[in-house]
Parts: sequence; C-alpha cells; structure tokens
Amino acid sequence: MSKRNKIIYWIATCWLALGMLSTAIVQLMKTKEEVDSIARLGYPVYILTIIGVWKILGVIAIFIPKFPLVKEWAYAGFFFAMSGAIISHLAAGDPVSQVFPPLLLLVLTITSWYFRPANRKIAPINIKG
Repeated sequence: MSKRNKIIYWIATCWLALGMLSTAIVQLMKTKEEVDSIARLGYPVYILTIIGVWKILGVIAIFIPKFPLVKEWAYAGFFFAMSGAIISHLAAGDPVSQVFPPLLLLVLTITSWYFRPANRKIAPINIKG
C-alpha cells in the first residue's frame, strides 16, 4: 500500500469514526431535535437506540485488528444506514442541509472501504472449475 493511499485511508476512517460516534451519541441521548427528526421521517423513536448502538459497534469493528469479515459487515451497515438516511430525507422533502451529513458519511464510508489496507480485506476465494 502506497503512503498516499495509507494517508487517505486513515483520514477518511478517522473522520468516518468521528461522524458515526458523534451521531450515535446524539441518537442514544434522544435529544429533542433527534426525536423530532426521526418522527418527521416516519420512524419509531426506538430506532435511534438500535442505530446508535450499531454505529458504535461498527466503529469498533473497523478499528480492531483482524476480523476482516466483521469489518466488511460494518462497512455494509454504514453504507445501508447512510444511503437509507439520504433516501428518507429526500422522500420527506427535507432541504439539502439535512441530506448533506449522511451524504458526507456515505462518501467517507466508501473512501475508507476502498483504501483499506490488504490486511483489513477478506482474502479472495479461488474457485477452479
């Protein structure tokens, strides 16, 4: 892995982790703004706890050594959560200011996943036949 790619990976991953942790904390605290937002989108309030816990577990997964399959699941979870948030905000007719944060986290998710080092990837399966 080149030095450039390593720098891109760590910057994207650290910003992704910061974004996911900060939003997870707000979701777990169930602030009035967060509760109002999730209700406006049509989701039950308890989904904040589920998503908040999953985000924290996902951040742990992408930083711990080994367990490449768990890392893939964490990245997939971040991708689905952020793309779902983008679609939800667009469907609700929210302004771009509401769509931008999950869009940024989606871009960071894809960037971190793409530039991750080889030891954080699942080994390819060699199928003969």
